[in-house]
Amino acid sequence: MIGAVAGDIIGSRFEGHPEPPAGFDLFHPHCRFTDDTVCSLAVADAIMRRADFASTLRAFVRRHPDAGYGGMFINWAFADDAPAYGSWGNGAPMRVAAVGWLAATKAEADALAAAQSAVSHDHPEAIKAAQAVAGTILVLRQGKPAREVRAWITETYGYDLRPETALKRGGFDVSAAGTVPPALTAAFEAKDWEDAVRISIGLGGDTDTLACIAGAVAEAIHGVPHDIAIRAREHLTEDLRQALDRFEQRRTVD
Repeated sequence: MIGAVAGDIIGSRFEGHPEPPAGFDLFHPHCRFTDDTVCSLAVADAIMRRADFASTLRAFVRRHPDAGYGGMFINWAFADDAPAYGSWGNGAPMRVAAVGWLAATKAEADALAAAQSAVSHDHPEAIKAAQAVAGTILVLRQGKPAREVRAWITETYGYDLRPETALKRGGFDVSAAGTVPPALTAAFEAKDWEDAVRISIGLGGDTDTLACIAGAVAEAIHGVPHDIAIRAREHLTEDLRQALDRFEQRRTVD
């Protein structure tokens, strides 16, 4: 989970900007947590408390209203009874990492990934993308080799994870279908966690979300360096740190 949070924070300062220079500093005064972190921790909190996804997401967003949400989502979050709005955007897969860590089976992961997505992003492509990310984390943490997982994702979800295709720079893409393949490929191609985040940020565009998803998956492959985890936590507010602490405690117990 810290892999998703750290990826979001590191990628935040490059969103919408030109490709960063090679060897850029991971942490910088302009780094911050964004909607990716807020919503990821909200989903984790809802699962751990067996609470409603919609109400939990709304509570977290309302505590952090300036984290860079999309216009339709922020309107949804501040309207108590707003229904899902058919979004195919990457908000569903960006916030799903906790499902991959907390679910016990693929069936449970699919159900939780779909449920957390459907409260706002109920388009089939958004739900599929969330299930793909959660399923990837689940099977990786259960010990399936990354090369086999990569082939399985391609076969199961139809995503082209060849680097010559998935890592081709294509501008700013906030769709679930356009975000998940490059983020997963960055994680599979990387030699370690940091490399996965650097590859994903190097694609440009929605860098915080690309790095959030790539960082979440790369954590399941490589783990997250201790110093990076510490630096990322320093960027969180107290309530978000507490949510992350509860998640880490739950993972330790499990």
